[in-house]
Amino acid sequence: MTRAGYTLLPREFYEERKPTALPDPYLVAISPYAAELVDVDPGAAADDPEFLAVAAGNALPEGAQPFATIYAGHQFGAWVPQLGDGRAITLGEKCGYEWQLKGAGLTAFSRWADGRAVLRSTIREFLCSEAMDALGIPTTRALCVVGSDEPVYRERAETAAVLTRLARSHVRFGTFEVFHYRGRADLVKRLADYLIERYYPELRESDSAQPYLALLREIVARTARLMAKWQAVGFAHGVMNTDNMSVLGLSIDYGPFGFLDTYKPGFICNHTDEMGRYAFDRQPTIALWNCYALAEAMSSLLELDPAKAILAGFEPIFREAYLGELRSKLGLRTARDEDDLLLGDLLEAMDLEDADYSRTWRSLSTVTQTEDDEFSGWFTDRERIAAWLSRYRARLAHEAGIDAERRARMNSVNPKYVLRNYLAQTAIEKAERKDFSEVRRLLAVLRRPFDEQPENIAYAEPPPEWGRRLVVSCSS
Repeated sequence: MTRAGYTLLPREFYEERKPTALPDPYLVAISPYAAELVDVDPGAAADDPEFLAVAAGNALPEGAQPFATIYAGHQFGAWVPQLGDGRAITLGEKCGYEWQLKGAGLTAFSRWADGRAVLRSTIREFLCSEAMDALGIPTTRALCVVGSDEPVYRERAETAAVLTRLARSHVRFGTFEVFHYRGRADLVKRLADYLIERYYPELRESDSAQPYLALLREIVARTARLMAKWQAVGFAHGVMNTDNMSVLGLSIDYGPFGFLDTYKPGFICNHTDEMGRYAFDRQPTIALWNCYALAEAMSSLLELDPAKAILAGFEPIFREAYLGELRSKLGLRTARDEDDLLLGDLLEAMDLEDADYSRTWRSLSTVTQTEDDEFSGWFTDRERIAAWLSRYRARLAHEAGIDAERRARMNSVNPKYVLRNYLAQTAIEKAERKDFSEVRRLLAVLRRPFDEQPENIAYAEPPPEWGRRLVVSCSS
């Protein structure tokens, strides 16, 4: 492990902080898929007490210089002047990835918190990080979960856990905000220069006259495309505060997230979000709001009119990317003007019928010019869906493709397996009884979301009645 590049920034950006030892740690799960990124042998690591000690925060690997970072943010639209890594400590870098322990104890930025994470939330982030990557969605990664019987108090007494999280960078929109609102334009510039030099060197080469506008343009575009992927797969984040927005366009900080079961555009996955600010269908709008907040935080580096033009570009970038994602889900390879209406009418029908979002899209691949093996079964208004299918078949006829080839394409973008909340809850309840087999099995299923996996077909089922009543909050 080497010292993280972030610590080359001035000390105002971070504090040196060692993790707090976790008593009697045990390994819950390790992701072999994330392990490849940092040259870790997952089989050997699972039996290695030295690896366990590092993952628990009980020992530091050679070369580590641990630290916690400061940032601020708009939380549910309200300005909070100082936040920071209140329970996350970055040890250093390995293979170009920051190696961070989430739940590693108190830092200077913990405020009133205890610096710990609980097993429940840690398992959720572990599974979702790795599931999102398998779905092709940019995300932080999760190497492993380590648990302990140390008590932690949230809504109830729970047990502690530490997640080892990996990312090229964990810098957030809120990192710019904290220095902007403190009147430290010099530090805003230092941060922008660091990001360009380390992660966006091509921006200085391609636009040397205005590298900071180029940086804003790239972050806005990545954010817009990320939202398109979230919306297409039916993912709701739940807490899209500016401190939870990555400058690399990654999905970050998984808390009260939820994948759609039935298609409801106004789905609110976070029961703390009483006003529905972060409802599923508002995510692109909130992402743009956050980009405006970022532009304000970078305003000392930007010219006003070009910055406005960049922000105005968010919606067309999102729209093009989103329509592209949905056309792929329809099995279409070309664009036609009527596609907007065709897609809109399908989503409206799914909403009216409470159709299962993932399974309805998946079953669409069974439609041919003469057959409909599964798709229509999700709808009771047969006349309505028959009319839609007639238009869809006419649209397919324009492309004159082979049904089997189209079905393969559709099944490569319409997942059969997503991390439904009831699946995560089942794994959590077993893990709380020290049975970690379901966490590990569920991870393996979610890493192959587009495969049929007939032996795991139960994981594709809609939630049972108890699963529909599950609620998650910011403590999740």
